[in-house]
Amino acid sequence: MSADLPPRPLMAEPTPAGRTDVVPVAPPCSRVRLDVFLHSRYPGVSRSILQRLIRDGAVLLDGRPVKATHQPRPGETITIHWPAPRPARVAPRALPLEILHEDDDLLVVNKSAGMVVHPAAGTEDNTLVNALLHHCRGRLSGIGGVVRPGIVHRLDQHTSGLIVVAKHDAAHLVLSRQFARRQVVKLYDALVCGHPPAAGEVDAAIARHPSHRKTMTVLAGGRPALTRFRTLERLAGSALLEVRIHTGRTHQIRVHFQHLGYPLVGDSVYGKRANARLAESTGFKAARQMLHARSLAFAHPATGAPLTFTAPWPGDFAEAVALLRRA
Repeated sequence: MSADLPPRPLMAEPTPAGRTDVVPVAPPCSRVRLDVFLHSRYPGVSRSILQRLIRDGAVLLDGRPVKATHQPRPGETITIHWPAPRPARVAPRALPLEILHEDDDLLVVNKSAGMVVHPAAGTEDNTLVNALLHHCRGRLSGIGGVVRPGIVHRLDQHTSGLIVVAKHDAAHLVLSRQFARRQVVKLYDALVCGHPPAAGEVDAAIARHPSHRKTMTVLAGGRPALTRFRTLERLAGSALLEVRIHTGRTHQIRVHFQHLGYPLVGDSVYGKRANARLAESTGFKAARQMLHARSLAFAHPATGAPLTFTAPWPGDFAEAVALLRRA
């Protein structure tokens, strides 16, 4: 596996305001909006951030302000004035972190179940970002914004396991492009209700639920999502699976296995009825969804060296497997 470097702009010079990139539009060029075009070249930058830069006049087309709906054409030149990083409003916190690897470019953390990745409405402190700001003394990539420094990808609050964090923008861009191109291998261990086939896949688009806006669902016209799995062990009323996701949609594994009819053990959002039946038949009730990001493989953003990390099961996951074996 080799480093997947983003395409170099003609110039990327430091300025008093931050950095300026000049991006020529070359053929072939599909007819898409400017914000979509830029997101394809800077996958680590969210479209909302790009839209705000365009709205604020920080993105110029042939030297003039432009709207996000403009469709770039070959021969045009886009200039992006990236703002200087703002001081973080998120407070550093001395929280426990299990760091499996750290160098000048990145960290790999084994996140505990229950820890939120970054501040959001309802959880504004004691997150992984708070802990990272303390550990790294603020030296994290700024592409994700003030409340998401260093965050390249996420795990649900109650999902345990591996997450990679970028220490600077160049590493963030390279890692984000690997995720976008599905070059990162992500393996999860999952406990599901019922006994699914020995192996299978779910290729079903995911979107926000039309009426329950805090949840996701399989929905035609949503974002493409692909999950593959194999059964490792059949347990009482349940099964232990190895799951590989080829896309990274919100709640992807939880939604896809609900769609199959085998919701995750302990998932009170997507599998309440199935878990009630499991508890009745086995006496076991999990306190959280039994999902663990066990393995993560990618290319080092600076050297291109292949890296693979594994994280052992946390205690509650191991205990759940043992109890369901005995049941």
